[in-house]
Amino acid sequence: MTETDFQRHHWAAAHRAFGSVITAMVTPFDRHGEPDDVGASTLARWLTRPGWNDGIVVNGTTGESVSTSDEEKASLVQQVIEAVRGSGTKVIAGVGAADTRHSIALARAAAAQGADGLLVVAPYYSRPSQRGILEHFLAIADSTALPVMLYDIPKRTGVAVEPDTLVAAAQHPRILAVKDAKGDLESSAWVMNRTDLAYYSGDDALNLPLLSIGAVGFVSVVGHVVGHRLRDLLACYSQGRVAEALEIHRELLPIYRGMFRAPAAASVKAALASQGLPGGPVRLPLVGLTDTETDVLMRDLASARVPASQPA
Repeated sequence: MTETDFQRHHWAAAHRAFGSVITAMVTPFDRHGEPDDVGASTLARWLTRPGWNDGIVVNGTTGESVSTSDEEKASLVQQVIEAVRGSGTKVIAGVGAADTRHSIALARAAAAQGADGLLVVAPYYSRPSQRGILEHFLAIADSTALPVMLYDIPKRTGVAVEPDTLVAAAQHPRILAVKDAKGDLESSAWVMNRTDLAYYSGDDALNLPLLSIGAVGFVSVVGHVVGHRLRDLLACYSQGRVAEALEIHRELLPIYRGMFRAPAAASVKAALASQGLPGGPVRLPLVGLTDTETDVLMRDLASARVPASQPA
């Protein structure tokens, strides 16, 4: 098998399990800060219309998972699954928690609701050893029959998943992929070289660089408003039209920066509100954007050629 055939094989396997252009969806709330079920269904359908995302992560960081109850998480999984039923969209449930038993309970609940896969972040706050991280991943992967995407984001969890830990985790038959937000391309390249884990960019500004070392897709924040352009970026790169991919990457730089000036959930919800889409407020300890911050974000969106409103 040639290197190109190898990459295509793993791209296909990852696509079947998770999709390729995936947005980590916000959790819509009503004006009282309660879950907006209608808004969640509307947003999920909008994000997955033809030419946009073929996967959605719910209950992730951008979904304010640390601020929602287990019951609210289960309800959101159900609402999104029902909203996209029949479309082929993959619904991936974030099951991150600071302790393993809680993550296992979330994983089993997501499986019971009909999720297609699990997103499992390294346990946060306790800063466990690498052996503890590995045992955490394996225990969750053993708890259901769903495919698992690991999530490596040390700036949030306080601990990086080391390459040897990822190599060991890759031996589990249900651990298939990594959402990479470590910002260490050399480390990621070594893991891709030593395993068949499918890598997804979890840092929008590194979408194109990660493709260049073997990533197969994106788990994106900006996919809320430019999912179709991320799909174009992936298609151009996959087809060898690298100059066109680079052009798209450069066009999107303002939005890559703009969405992360403030916490992403707040920025996304402000962007959605500007386009008449459901999102609502964020929950404390997050706060909404100020008028000044919103104005700056709107200029970022305009610089990236995002329309001021969406067609009905």
